[in-house]
Amino acid sequence: MDFRLTEEQLMLRRTVREFAETEIRPHVREWDEAQHFPSEVIPALGALGLMGIQFPEQYGGAGMSALEYCICIEELARVDPALALSVAAHNGLCAAHIFMFGTEAQKQRWLLPLAQGQMVGAWGLTESTSGSDAAGMRTSAQRTATGWVLNGSKTFITHGRVGHVMVVMAVTDKAAGPKGISAFIVEHGTAGMRPGRKEDKLGMRASDTSEVLFEGCEVPADQLLGDEGQGFVNTMQVLDAGRIGIAALSVGLAQGAYEAALRYAQERKAFGKTISAFQAIQWKLADNATRIEAARLLTYRAASLKDSGARTTLESAMAKLYASEIAVKAADDCVQIHGGYGFVKDYPAEKYFRDVKLTTIGEGTSEIQRLVIARQLFAR
Repeated sequence: MDFRLTEEQLMLRRTVREFAETEIRPHVREWDEAQHFPSEVIPALGALGLMGIQFPEQYGGAGMSALEYCICIEELARVDPALALSVAAHNGLCAAHIFMFGTEAQKQRWLLPLAQGQMVGAWGLTESTSGSDAAGMRTSAQRTATGWVLNGSKTFITHGRVGHVMVVMAVTDKAAGPKGISAFIVEHGTAGMRPGRKEDKLGMRASDTSEVLFEGCEVPADQLLGDEGQGFVNTMQVLDAGRIGIAALSVGLAQGAYEAALRYAQERKAFGKTISAFQAIQWKLADNATRIEAARLLTYRAASLKDSGARTTLESAMAKLYASEIAVKAADDCVQIHGGYGFVKDYPAEKYFRDVKLTTIGEGTSEIQRLVIARQLFAR
């Protein structure tokens, strides 16, 4: 097995890293403090192909592989996990759902502008009473003569206020349980759809998160996404791939935290020498470097399997679980190595520390990943 990246993939990493360093890093603290969604960089992300990383060129995408998708998300997260989260949610949830299960007409109408960065996508699964129990959702869609009427609410929606189009899961047949859930494409601005409360978050503050409310929201019949009753099944397939993106985000965040800790350790002096000379610091850095590489390999393995067309339920869950949890450790150690300076906003350590916790929650908590892994193991 050859784990080396190709020259083209190395060039991709350098290109995205340079963009992140020059166009994103100078604004990270400002965006975080203002909870500002940086819509001004979306056109540049689109021009680089980062708003349609894995989608074919015929739909406005860059036609990259799942492995190359990981490289892109990693490099964004290394500098600003919040922006990386927005790019991952846009690509891996909303746009991916339309690409995987949409009709040709739906792809031309919505995937094309999404992949080009002309639209920002949102994805509505979670509700206030159905987080991990996603099948217990209450948002409903009633059939009408011309389509459907949606009623209910979604919470913790990335791009809930700033998105242009949203994929929404709703119950179309309550008696059928998970097989009675369908997906719909709803454009923001549709009558009966409105953003609710914007969440005041611990971290990832530049990634817009809010409620979205539906009150008699009429959706045309041709905006049913996929087959009626298959919305939940399709959602699980979307999440299998989406978790690879969150694993890559976790790897990138951990890499950024590790590098910040390494730099500080080589600069900070105590007892007449840099703290990098002390074994306690060296071991923290060595352990983190090793864990990050292991997480990267798990993530790339899941991505490579996806590129081969294989099912990745087990591998995606493993990568997401491990990468997110070692990222928490890397961010924690970054703060610890910085000491008191890790607790103030003049250094990047505290932001990595605030941002990282979402990686063990979003797109399935660590507990849910363990459940998915166990089920896959017992099914063998």
